[in-house]
Amino acid sequence: MTSLGAAPLQAPIHWQGGVSPFGVPWQKLMMWLFLVTDALLFAGFLAGYGFVRLASPSWPQAADVVPMLKIAAMTFILISSSGTMAAAVGAAHRRDLRRATWFVAFTALGGAAFLGMQVTEWATLIHEGARLTSNPWGPAPFAAFFFMITGFHGTHVLIGVALLVTLALRLARGRSSSQGVEVLGLYWHFVDVVWCFIFPLFYLL
Repeated sequence: MTSLGAAPLQAPIHWQGGVSPFGVPWQKLMMWLFLVTDALLFAGFLAGYGFVRLASPSWPQAADVVPMLKIAAMTFILISSSGTMAAAVGAAHRRDLRRATWFVAFTALGGAAFLGMQVTEWATLIHEGARLTSNPWGPAPFAAFFFMITGFHGTHVLIGVALLVTLALRLARGRSSSQGVEVLGLYWHFVDVVWCFIFPLFYLL
């Protein structure tokens, strides 16, 4: 209790700088804001794809165009890389930077393998005549949406791999923290979750 005449205690003002209003580091907050806006962008792409597909009288089956075994392998590799990223975050929180470095490197390797398989997929379709304005399997928007959606996602994977390699090097030199691993982990898990929507909507349905 305060004595009579004493100034009342002032509650801390959380919106004037110097503290984190939501109790999270600003790096993590900024990453969450980026992921929300990016998720809306991907949702718009997939919604546009679904609208055009339903409005078209015919639409190619992806299983007749792309090798589904390769797509399944790509999906398995990417989902597995999410597991190694989670292991890296756990190791970083335990201050086991050596193990965290290896798990981050394995995650980058999985992302690179996914990109390599996607490049061969693109090369095969382009060789067979797929273009942004036409394709040999039916309606032109099929190829346009394929290149746009998988290319946009692939760009995210490429950026993620570059950041993972940089993070692994920084961890090996003791110049990064568990917070850096966790923030990049959020980004990588987001990339994997987005693929979990692209894979069934584009390749299976």
